[in-house]
Amino acid sequence: MALFKKKNQQAEPEKNPAQEIKTKVLECLNEKLNGNLYDDCVIMPRGYTIDVQIGRRDEKDGVKLLQVVFIVRNDDFDEPLLDPVDAQGTTDDEAVKMAVEIFYGGVWHPIDQLLSKKNPIHISVNYLRQHYDFDMYAQSIVRIGIKEKQPVMLMNYIKSEIPKYLGSKKYYWVRVYLSKFKDRKIVEVRVNGSVCAELSRFYQAYVDAWNSADTFMSEKQYAIFVQREDDQCPEVYKKEHIVDCAKQCIEMMENCNSHEEYMELVTKLEEITGDKNLASEIRIFVPEILAKLTLGYREGDSLFLIEGESQIEFKKTQLRSYFYLQQVILEYLSKKPEQERVMKIVTNSVAFRELKKAHEQGHEPKDLYVPGTSYRVGNDDYKVW
Repeated sequence: MALFKKKNQQAEPEKNPAQEIKTKVLECLNEKLNGNLYDDCVIMPRGYTIDVQIGRRDEKDGVKLLQVVFIVRNDDFDEPLLDPVDAQGTTDDEAVKMAVEIFYGGVWHPIDQLLSKKNPIHISVNYLRQHYDFDMYAQSIVRIGIKEKQPVMLMNYIKSEIPKYLGSKKYYWVRVYLSKFKDRKIVEVRVNGSVCAELSRFYQAYVDAWNSADTFMSEKQYAIFVQREDDQCPEVYKKEHIVDCAKQCIEMMENCNSHEEYMELVTKLEEITGDKNLASEIRIFVPEILAKLTLGYREGDSLFLIEGESQIEFKKTQLRSYFYLQQVILEYLSKKPEQERVMKIVTNSVAFRELKKAHEQGHEPKDLYVPGTSYRVGNDDYKVW
């Protein structure tokens, strides 16, 4: 007879399928790149780290469908480089291997080129009395379902337009993604993760010519742009500082009830930013971006800086603060603020006032297209960073 009862065995922790797939992806990627696995990411030379997130997982007709988002970070990047990849296979391992191969060919290949400075293409940028020189690295094109025609350099379609989208940052990356199946198509161009609608028109005719009646077809290409000089941006224009100041600006605008209080806001914002020019950008673009996102009108890629009686056009991606502010606004809206608070901010928008006039004339915001945002900074020493 047993004198002692066996201790209850601890229940094994439940397995997390997504984590298991993530581990497979990281191991497969590390084997491909000869890096180092550490803290759930792949560490590469010169400060590059690669993390992955597992998105949609499904199975259809015995085929494993897998979505993986690869996230590349570097201390010199203002924002991470993202590569969403859709892969498939008869097994999870096959789908994982396909995802890694797509990432390697599309993203890591041009990064590997820049690390070795192999075959750079010089890109000269001039705007607002400033000049920058970049090296472009772009080689591989990832293709699915396209067999009849030879691959073409997708970046060549927009090569003359690209300099209009590059500014003072050390790194930029451009992602072109094209897909078509029957009557459905996606034509998307992103610069540092932000959709640039005007660039997509250069690919419309190219994709329309694809015969995709029975097969899903897609092409994707990345280009990495490295400024030859070091980033000269002042400390006040660093992302963390702009984000913090923008959040304070939103809170002040929510509680602003008079012109006198608004003028106090202007003074306070100059104090917390430590820079009158940055304070002007935040004060102007917080309500303009919020108006665009809440009213739903379509807007182009441009900004129009008013100087005296003239307007100078450049692109939103060339203004360092713009998409930092947009990220803050998106985060603000995700918390579902009261409509009254939102409207207190939006009423400071020039676009809102113009759209209000258009609405009174019978036009709906969703039917309107605005080429970009016009703005004026009253300081003579204003420089776009």
